[in-house]
Amino acid sequence: MHPPAYNCFVDRDKMDSAIPDLGPKELSCTELQELKQLARQGYWARSYALRGQVYQRLIRDIPCRTVTPDASVYRDIVGKIVGKHSSASLPLPEFVDNTQVPSYCLNSKGEGAVRKILLCISNQFPDVSFCPALPAVVALLLHYSADEAECFEKACRILACNDSSRKLVDQSFLAFESSCMTFGDLVNKYCQAAHKLMVAVSEDVLQVYSDWQRWLFGELPLSYFARVFDVFLVEGYKVLYRVALAILKFFHKVRAGQPLESDNVKQDIRAFVRDIAKTVSPEKLLEKAFAIRLFSRKEIQLLQMANEKALKQKGITVKQKRQFVHLAVHADNFHSEIVGVKEMRDIWSWVPERFALCQPLLLFSSLQHGYSLTRFYFQCEGREPTVLLIKTTQKEVCGAYLSTDWSERNKFGGKLGFFGTGECFVFRLQPEVQRYEWVVIKHPELTKPAPLEPTTVPPSPSHSVSSEPADRLSPFLATRHFNLPSKTESLFMAGGSDCLIIGGGGGPALYIDGDLNRGRTGHCDTFNNQPLCSENFLIAAVEAWGFQDPDIQ
Repeated sequence: MHPPAYNCFVDRDKMDSAIPDLGPKELSCTELQELKQLARQGYWARSYALRGQVYQRLIRDIPCRTVTPDASVYRDIVGKIVGKHSSASLPLPEFVDNTQVPSYCLNSKGEGAVRKILLCISNQFPDVSFCPALPAVVALLLHYSADEAECFEKACRILACNDSSRKLVDQSFLAFESSCMTFGDLVNKYCQAAHKLMVAVSEDVLQVYSDWQRWLFGELPLSYFARVFDVFLVEGYKVLYRVALAILKFFHKVRAGQPLESDNVKQDIRAFVRDIAKTVSPEKLLEKAFAIRLFSRKEIQLLQMANEKALKQKGITVKQKRQFVHLAVHADNFHSEIVGVKEMRDIWSWVPERFALCQPLLLFSSLQHGYSLTRFYFQCEGREPTVLLIKTTQKEVCGAYLSTDWSERNKFGGKLGFFGTGECFVFRLQPEVQRYEWVVIKHPELTKPAPLEPTTVPPSPSHSVSSEPADRLSPFLATRHFNLPSKTESLFMAGGSDCLIIGGGGGPALYIDGDLNRGRTGHCDTFNNQPLCSENFLIAAVEAWGFQDPDIQ
C-alpha cells in the first residue's frame, strides 16, 4: 500500500499518528440518507484521499450566494493583502475574537497559510463580525485541500450558504450568543445532572455554556473534530449541539463526585476535551451524541429565533462586540417570604436562557396583596412568563414556571380553558428539590413533529385548549407543532374565577381555590409528576414572580 499523498501543509509524522491512513476507498452513493449513515459510521475517516474528495463534493453542493469568492479571487488578492509580511507574523481578523488558531497536524507552512486565508476571507466578507469557529474550520480544511486557494474557496462557500434552513456557522455576536443560550436550554432539558453540577460550581452558568463551540472548534483533537465535521457537512448545525451535549455528559460522568481540578469549570472542561482520548473514542462520542433524542431541527430553529429576539430586545445588535451578561439573582435586592436566594437561583437555572437574562420581579404576594385569586390575576396580567411559588402550612414549598400571560384565560368566554406551551414545568423545593417538565421532552416517542401551520383543536366537553398566537416571543414547544395522541399531554395552565389549575390529565399537578386558601396536588399526564407536596394542603403564602430586564453591563 502506498503512503497517502499529503499536501505540503501537513506534518506527515503527526498525521500518521493522529489519523492512520488505511488506503484509498471509493464512494459511489448519492442519496442523502446513505451519506448520513456512512458519515456517522466513519466510512471515509481513515482514507485521506477519500475524505478530501468528499469534502470537495459536499461543500461544492452547498447552495451559495450568486457571487461567492472562489479560488481565482484568492490568487488575485492574497499578494495585496499579505504584502511582505511573513505568514507567522500576520494578525488575525478581528472577527475571530482572539481565538487561538489550532494547528492540528499542520506544519509551520500550514499554520501560516491559515492566517493568510483568514485575512483574505475577512477582506471578502466585511459583514462577518464575529466567527470564532472559523480558524478551526479553515485549519481542518487545509489538511484536505490541494492548495491555499482551494481551502479559501471551501471556507467561503460555507460562509456564503444562502439556504435559510441550513445554518452552518455563526457569523455575528448575536447569532453566536443566541446559539450559546440555545445550547444552555438544551443542556437544561437533556443533561440535567450535568446542568446541576454547572450551576453548583459556577456563578454564571451561561458563561460556561458560552464556551461550547470552543470545545468543538479548538479543543477537540483532530481525529475527533474531523469525525464531527464529516457528519456536520451532511446533517448540519444540529450535529454540533448533539456532540457538545455528549461531551458534557461524559465530563459529568467522569468528574461527578470528584473535586474540580481548578476553581474554573470552563478551564476544566477545556482540559477534559483536549484529553478526551483518555475517556472515550470518536466512535463512542458520536454514538452518545446520536442517542440523545433531541428536538426537531425546526423546534431548535424556533428556540434560536426566540433567543435572538430576546437579545435584540436587550440591545444586542449584529455588529456588537462581545460582552458578558451576568445571570444571577442578586442577594442584595432579593426578598421573598417563601424562598431564599439560593432556592431562587436554582429556579432561575431551570428557566429558558432568554429569560434567565432577566432579574426576578415580585408581581404578587398574598401577604402584601391579600388572599384573592382575582387580585393574583390582576397583578400578573401583561406579564409572561411567570413563576408561581406556594408555601403550605406544613412548610412545604412547590411551584411552577408558566410560559404564558394569564390574560389568555379570558379567551374562553368565562369557561375554564387550558393554554401555555411545553416550556411550562412544575417543581418542589421543600422537603426535597425535584423538577417535572413536559412529558414529551423525556418521551418524544409520544409525538411526531407536525407541520407548523396553526391547527384548530376541537374543544372537549369539559375544557378548551388554546391555539398559540403565531407572533408570540416563545413559539418554541407550542402544542400546534406536534401530533399528540390526546389533549391530556398539553394541559399546561388554566384559570377561572374560582380556581387555578396547572397540568391536567388524570388530575392537576396543582389546584388552588379562589380564596388562595386550599389546594391539592397529584399525578398529571402533562408533566408525569409525583405529588408536589401533601396531596391536600392549606396555603400559608403564594407569590408570583416576573422577569425584569436588567441594564446590560
